[in-house]
Amino acid sequence: MTVRLYQVAVDALDPAALARFWAAALGQRILLESADEVVVGADEHAYPGLVFVPVPERRRGKNRLHLDLVPDDREAEVARLLVLGARLVDVGQPAGAGWTVLADPEGDEFCVLGPKRSLTG
Repeated sequence: MTVRLYQVAVDALDPAALARFWAAALGQRILLESADEVVVGADEHAYPGLVFVPVPERRRGKNRLHLDLVPDDREAEVARLLVLGARLVDVGQPAGAGWTVLADPEGDEFCVLGPKRSLTG
């Protein structure tokens, strides 16, 4: 049996607004928008996508899952994401870490790493 990662589901108070942030952050598009879900992806056939679904409550505590972004220029990407509505977050990362921790407009943490050549380094 073959299996692929299809979507990463994200709970959101305002799925449309959060989807717009992530579409802009990732340079992707809103592929579907309804009252029940908003789907973001490169195109409708490129897996995985992000799907934002409505929930009535704010997130409590630390994320159990977060996204790691890998740009060519970490400092420039962090500056761009801050303009889009992200904010810097201190989760106890060490000084001089090779990544920057940010939060999206609803407070979900994610990391912007330095350049990578593979999944292992």
